[in-house]
This record gives sequence, C-alpha cells and structure tokens, in this order.
Amino acid sequence: MASTVPPPIPNSRFDAPRILLVEPGRSAMGVLTRRLGEAGYRVAAAESAQSAVAELHRFPVDLVLAELSMPLMSGTELTRLIRDDSGMRDLPVILISARSDRTGTVRALEAGADDVVVKPFHHEILLARIARLLTRARALKELRADNAALDARVVTRALQLGDMRAALAESESERTRLAGSVRNT
Repeated sequence: MASTVPPPIPNSRFDAPRILLVEPGRSAMGVLTRRLGEAGYRVAAAESAQSAVAELHRFPVDLVLAELSMPLMSGTELTRLIRDDSGMRDLPVILISARSDRTGTVRALEAGADDVVVKPFHHEILLARIARLLTRARALKELRADNAALDARVVTRALQLGDMRAALAESESERTRLAGSVRNT
C-alpha cells in the first residue's frame, strides 16, 4: 500500500532528515528501515540503546525512533538520557510500544518521549507523526536561531547606546567647560 504522507523534499539525499532507528529485532528493523527509506528519510540503525547512545554522539540525527522495551536499557531510559543532555534535549523521540504496555507508555511520556506508537500500527500513521515532529523540531530550531540573532542585535544596540551616552557626556562636559571659560572672559 502506497503511503499517503508526502516524503520530505530535500535538495539532495544528504539533506533528507536522518532518523536513528533503535530496534533489537532484525526483521522489524528491516521493515522499518525499508519503509523509512522509501519515505525519503536517511536511516541509521542501532540494535540496542547503548549503541544508539554511541551513534548519537557520533553523528547528528533529526529524530529517534526506538522500541520501548529493550534488554539492558529501555526506550524510556534512552529518552531520559537524551533529555538530560543539553545538546540533544530537543531531539524528537518516538517510542514503539506493545499494546499491553500501558504503564510503560505512561512512563515513556513522563520521561519526555514526544510520542508513543502502539503496535500494531499503520506505517502511514507513523510517517505522519514523524513528519509532524520533524516540522516542529525545524520550527523550534529556526526560532532559537532567530532568538539568538535578536539577542546579538540587542547586545550590539546596547553597546552602541553606551558609546552614544559616553559621547554625549563628553560633549556635555566640553560644552560646560566652554561655557565656563566664556563667562570667565
């Protein structure tokens, strides 16, 4: 079945959003990697949360898609690590949960996951959620860049104002000195 979600429109394959897929099951990883690739995303795969952490430090990603239940470190714990890292704090995270794991889903959301997709799911719905989170992340990144540019302009203007005040004070001092010397003559 063809996806109804429009793929990202990159200038080149290297501009496509990069998704880190964390899935311990090889067959599920293969299916998800193929579907995400067909939708136009670049996919980096990790079989465990530990290897995902290493991948996150090696290359930037635009979104993490991880299994909620994994051996050694869960998707919830991975989400907490991401949220605790100031450089990755805003990275979108979607976790995939078994239908019967309501408690795990609640814990994942409390840990900061942006979304939890319950199995079985339609790939079109997953792709729509990914697209929505990537759009939001891109808007947040642009907002932060705009705020940084505005902050820089405010600092520049404040420095210019300080220079103008100093020049005005110097001018006032010079005028007062000249007025005093005219009175004394």
